[in-house]
Amino acid sequence: MPSAQRSITINRPINDVFTYVSDGENAPKWRSDKIEIKHESGDGVGAIYRQTVPGPRGRRVKADYEITAFQSPKRMDFKAIAGPVRPTGSYVLTTPAEGKTKLTFSLDAKVGLAKRLLMMGRMVQKSMDAEMLSLDKLKKVLESQPGAGSSGSASKAPAASAAKTPSKSAPKPTSRRSPKAK
Repeated sequence: MPSAQRSITINRPINDVFTYVSDGENAPKWRSDKIEIKHESGDGVGAIYRQTVPGPRGRRVKADYEITAFQSPKRMDFKAIAGPVRPTGSYVLTTPAEGKTKLTFSLDAKVGLAKRLLMMGRMVQKSMDAEMLSLDKLKKVLESQPGAGSSGSASKAPAASAAKTPSKSAPKPTSRRSPKAK
């Protein structure tokens, strides 16, 4: 059975991290810009997100999911409700020190005999391993937002607007200059 788990410490308060991660529409900013995701319905337990991810041979694969546990700001679990593989996963957050959050991300998938024979187990494991590596980008994104490293909690609005609003020093989208690659 393919599975993966990884923990990372982020220099942001637990409420900031939970709010950002639990909003699935933030996922393309830290998981992969190749995924598409849209909040379909509900809040907390029962919320549905419609998602497509890159699949074999470049085709798009549905990977919709539903929130199955929502205990702000400490835990969120989900299960895939569409797609050829339907993993379950969780984000568990703790506070190892003031202003820091330890995030543990887990994924598990049951792959039936037929899919194992088709070697899907290896592909699923590779995909899960890539999801674990995306935590590095999550850390970078969250720690680069205004207020990073400060103690206390921030509301959802500043985190969301900081991610969506370009800074005043950044070129406007209509500019002929292209931003420097980092």
